[in-house]
Amino acid sequence: MTSALARMKAAFADQLEVPTPTPNGSVTLRATKVSVERRGRRVLADVDFAVTTGEVVALVGPNGAGKSSLIAALAGEHPVVGGSVELDDRPLHRWTPVQMAQRRAVLPQSHTIGFAFTAHQVVTFGRSPWARTARRADDEQAVHDAMAVCDVLDFADRPFLALSGGERARVALARVLAQDTQTILLDEPTAALDLGHQETVMRLARARAEAGAAVVVVLHDLGLAAAYAHRVAVLDGGRLAAIGPPGEIFTAALLSRVYGHPIEVLAHPETGAQLVIPMR
Repeated sequence: MTSALARMKAAFADQLEVPTPTPNGSVTLRATKVSVERRGRRVLADVDFAVTTGEVVALVGPNGAGKSSLIAALAGEHPVVGGSVELDDRPLHRWTPVQMAQRRAVLPQSHTIGFAFTAHQVVTFGRSPWARTARRADDEQAVHDAMAVCDVLDFADRPFLALSGGERARVALARVLAQDTQTILLDEPTAALDLGHQETVMRLARARAEAGAAVVVVLHDLGLAAAYAHRVAVLDGGRLAAIGPPGEIFTAALLSRVYGHPIEVLAHPETGAQLVIPMR
């Protein structure tokens, strides 16, 4: 009885301990030979992937390539059938849910809430991992700052379910930013947004990385990936086809083969920025 009580106290104390940020260039999340199955079908096979502080990594590839499955495996939200995933040098199963939530935040594709919470309440949910730590004192400021940068303060008191798809997406992103973890996983954060807010989201992702976070983002827009990602990982048929800086990885030959459609990769005539354009 005494030893069991001691273990319970130790586990509780671990949850109270605030994680120490790691310096730029540190790996916070690592997948080694990861394979994933969904409904009996292999959707990821032997993927090696690492997330490093100080950078944005974009996961790109056609529909069904395995991008969301990789995000789910990295987040610990879908089991792997082969390989392993480590968060801060520890296998995922050795972290409690609260400990994982203190170390990584996840933005899923869908933003469904089952109750009539306001936008402000939804963003506040992001602070729940810090409820029993010294960082709970930052809750109010963190929520306000996240809502401000995501441009959702004007409808803070409106029911989340009454918001448009784009507004919900921005509130959901604000929740992730308010959670304030060193590792951030974003699954198609720009999908429901207009052009201006797409750029805002990617600037926020880049700013978080420059402040010391490790950011993984699933994107369909190759132009956004080329403009904002430090590295891109191209998935094709559940396998990692290429990974590296977009200037090296985004070639017409590779992208045309992976997407099954002719794609041009050009340099902007004035800025030299990489442009990725489907041929029409």
